[in-house]
Amino acid sequence: MKPIKNSFLLLASAAAIATSAGLASADGVAYPPLAPLGDPPIPADNPMSEAKVELGKMLFWDPRVGGDASTACVTCHEPGQGWAFGDSLSRGYPGTVHWRNSQTVINSAYYGQVFWAGSAASLEKQAPSAAKGAVAGNGENDVMETRLAYIPEYRARFKEVFGTEYPLIGDAWRAIAAFERTLIVKDTPVDRYLAGDKSALNADEIAGMELFNGKAGCIQCHNGANTTDEKYYNLGVPPAERWEEDGLAQITFRYELYAKGVTEELYRKLKDDPGLYFRDKNPDDMGKFRTAPLRYIAYTAPYMHNGAFWDLEEVVQFYNAGGGENEFTDGTIASTKTPLLKPLGLSDEEVSQLVAFLNAFSGDELQVEPPELPAYGLVASD
Repeated sequence: MKPIKNSFLLLASAAAIATSAGLASADGVAYPPLAPLGDPPIPADNPMSEAKVELGKMLFWDPRVGGDASTACVTCHEPGQGWAFGDSLSRGYPGTVHWRNSQTVINSAYYGQVFWAGSAASLEKQAPSAAKGAVAGNGENDVMETRLAYIPEYRARFKEVFGTEYPLIGDAWRAIAAFERTLIVKDTPVDRYLAGDKSALNADEIAGMELFNGKAGCIQCHNGANTTDEKYYNLGVPPAERWEEDGLAQITFRYELYAKGVTEELYRKLKDDPGLYFRDKNPDDMGKFRTAPLRYIAYTAPYMHNGAFWDLEEVVQFYNAGGGENEFTDGTIASTKTPLLKPLGLSDEEVSQLVAFLNAFSGDELQVEPPELPAYGLVASD
């Protein structure tokens, strides 16, 4: 099976029943039902235009928007790998290894929070965080701006789109975000079925949908049109294997612990990703990550924040067993594992049906022709 890529999938619990208000679990809590995906929101301060999208596409592919001109957005978000990266941990800046799994850019236009721990509130804020991150793009604003200024075609395009005499790096992020808002996949079997085409899903997929909304309890967290409540949970996902086997990955993990400011005690003891704790330093959020959407999931393995699982059956079996145990649930650190995870009792047939339904969220792969990048050149003086 081709490696496909990450997702937070199916949080389990009690059965759910359909109601006029949506889907309600046996405990009486209502959840937004699955729905066809509409058009993505466009921020008022970054309106779309064909020229801006085309500029953003070029910058998305251009490694000069980074540290040593070797690492572009597309380096970690490859179209042929689900617009992500098909390994457990993403690529890192030369000489490093990244410390988390690369998420797909597909449908990221719908997110209210970006990155596994929600550290960016928009695509405009995500782009510089990645391009300038020490183990990602490692870029510096002045260096990147200077490179763009010495490319005549970029000078002309930035002036057309933003009205500036010289390219400004903040406008580069806006252009990249505009391009990413065109990477939408919403013509899927699930969307067509929910829109009224009852022939769009086969019998196994329909049975899987019933499990999703009922016995498996997936709807509790993977709900609404974008299949995520955008909340944070510790699922007991096992630590990244590469932290035990890969020296560079271990160094990156230790660097992130130091750079993000954990206590000395935690620096010495932690063997797993603190997740949301990095952002708020709240012990109750140790090991929690944002519920990832399920859309385009057939192309985006491995799954979870550290690529712990390589196919969807493995993921479903993880939830079927009630999740796992990690460093945050062994008594060293108070347990933060979500109580939603309980053994589900799914049969092998039900596991297969649920996997079939999950695959129906994907549709066709999105193909985009790579742009031709402009060359450096002489810049005429005024």
